[in-house]
Amino acid sequence: MILIDNQPISFPDSSSQSQGKDILDILLENPTLVSASNQFKSQPERIISDSGAHMKHVYVFQREFATVDPAVVQIVGTDEATTCVGLVIRNKNNGLTSVSHMDFPEVVDRGLNQMVQSINNPEAILDVFVVGGFDDSPNKNRRGRQTRKEGYSYPLCHKIIVSLLKRPEKFHLRLLFVLRHNTKSDSHGNQIPIFGGLLLETSTGRVLPACFENHARSPDEIVRRLLVSVSNDDLNLRGNLLDIYDTRRDIFTIPCVRWSMIWSELAYETAQVSDEEFLLQFSTSPFAEPPHFVQCQRRIGRYVIDHPDWRYTFPGGKPRVFQRNDDGTWFKCD
Repeated sequence: MILIDNQPISFPDSSSQSQGKDILDILLENPTLVSASNQFKSQPERIISDSGAHMKHVYVFQREFATVDPAVVQIVGTDEATTCVGLVIRNKNNGLTSVSHMDFPEVVDRGLNQMVQSINNPEAILDVFVVGGFDDSPNKNRRGRQTRKEGYSYPLCHKIIVSLLKRPEKFHLRLLFVLRHNTKSDSHGNQIPIFGGLLLETSTGRVLPACFENHARSPDEIVRRLLVSVSNDDLNLRGNLLDIYDTRRDIFTIPCVRWSMIWSELAYETAQVSDEEFLLQFSTSPFAEPPHFVQCQRRIGRYVIDHPDWRYTFPGGKPRVFQRNDDGTWFKCD
């Protein structure tokens, strides 16, 4: 169930459907949500650097989620979203907040189950914030290549809204900053997202546009980026979000994922491709990616080439565990 202004919303009537509108289109025009989007857009993007002893944060990569306690963590967020979506679910009663970075519709239903269960109080009214997924559907890029007909963003945003609507919990939709609300044009006429990241201040519940500096995407950046791809080989993880953070103990646990040697062969092949062709082949939004996208992907490829056997990364099939130092940095536990 979705609430707006504390009132439940329902499916569109037959007249709306006949005019080609569905529930997502209607919500994008809702005055309360439009006002919230305009207010969000007016905020300056907050830059997050390393965690400190007095300002602990948790960063969520693509296809991960993390649930945090405000008594332990002050900021939780994600960025680097183009056609992906950052989803925040917060229990106002106790401040427990779950943040995910969803990339495809196939992870939405199970991902929502994981997030809601982690908050531990499904009877409460849960505040929801949705940011990301720019309007990529009607464009041609500057080289004249047609993008995927319906785009990647719309099906994902639509799936999230429909899934929230059908669930029994009460989700108070506070922000829907997606699609046309999160779209601008670059100097070449390509449509790109206005913001690709968000953070939530756990003490206040305030959501702001955000960008995380490289060292703030800790711990275990390369391995966690790698798992976005290779986790598809693991039937136990396929369709799920990666649950990587334990807020009770303030530790990251990167689950063991096994991958085949073919990944190193693929990495070697892609290493021979130019940056421009790499973007066109491996990005859902090649002209909207941040400047460091190709560099990050090449670092992941180099890691797989250097360490093709998963057992190097996960000796004995054990997870990689990281604990926070007193100064806010992370160290790997033996």
